[in-house]
Amino acid sequence: MKKYNFSAGPSILPKNVIKEAAKSVSELNNIGLSLLEISHRSQNFIDIMNEAKRLTKKLLNISNNYEVLFLQGGASLQFYMSALNFSQQNGGGYIDTGTWSQKAIKESQKVGKTHIIASSADKSYCYIPKIIKIDKQMDYVHFTSNNTIYGTQFHDFTHILNNIKSEKLICDMSSDIFSKKINVEDFDLIYAGAQKNLGPAGTTLVIVNKKSITPNKNLPTYLNYNTHIDKESMFNTPPVFPIYVAMLTLKWIDEQGGVKFIQEKNRLKAEIMYNEIDRNDLFSGYTNIEDRSIMNATFNIKRNDLKETFENMCHDAGINGIKGHRSIGGYRASMYNALDIESIKVLTDIMKQIEKQG
Repeated sequence: MKKYNFSAGPSILPKNVIKEAAKSVSELNNIGLSLLEISHRSQNFIDIMNEAKRLTKKLLNISNNYEVLFLQGGASLQFYMSALNFSQQNGGGYIDTGTWSQKAIKESQKVGKTHIIASSADKSYCYIPKIIKIDKQMDYVHFTSNNTIYGTQFHDFTHILNNIKSEKLICDMSSDIFSKKINVEDFDLIYAGAQKNLGPAGTTLVIVNKKSITPNKNLPTYLNYNTHIDKESMFNTPPVFPIYVAMLTLKWIDEQGGVKFIQEKNRLKAEIMYNEIDRNDLFSGYTNIEDRSIMNATFNIKRNDLKETFENMCHDAGINGIKGHRSIGGYRASMYNALDIESIKVLTDIMKQIEKQG
């Protein structure tokens, strides 16, 4: 039975990417060795790493001022590492939009001064804060572009950029990287765990402006961005398999027509999903309409007596990963790049069917 994967992460990957990755585990490019066996110093893997970096730069139109890194530790390590590398005397300003920004704030507090410059905590993170208060000097500003748990997203960064003076800008784009066009030049650091739009868990994409890094020999060697820039992401043995799958996914995005094509496809998927949530009297969205995520639609069913029926219908139809995060409950349809429109229509058809039953 076909499954429709709405999981928030690790999430859906393109089928041909999975097929090629599985093939490489048996043997990579007819070299007589599995991808899992090759040396990370071999030309075979160096070619994979270079191609992953080349495609990242092409798809996001990244200039030579930036270094593309593939590291380990997920966004969780970057919460601390970004603060460690960018915090000087004045510390960082954080926009609090939920769980992931809170985790970043917690790590920043271990490094130095931490300022909450905007927050949507007052309404359980159901909106993106529009008022940003930078009333003192700060070294950098940090925010999370898309919030998987609550289903909110910064659709553009205008009001952030308009408030920044001399601060450097850092963004956790783990759940919407490559989903829409961005201007990398607006940022000093972008990081993203791979397991949403890029590949399996195990590697983290880091895009860093080399001119923004202040040399600091007192930092722990591994936690210094300059270490990884100098060693071209190979200071330690890199996660070969996740980087290879990321490279295949980047190639798939490129073959689809690039980020511009993916963005339009994502817009259409979200439109179909949210139109049904708003049209159907049995369902209600969690977030403010203007701040709804294109990646993660969060919603509830209004009648508890139909909850079990709805979930059983989803299960019988092969829908996977639809339950909302335990912190807010309800349902969450994650619509990452590789999810096709057919999957959205299967879910919205079930919503129409249960409406008739109700």
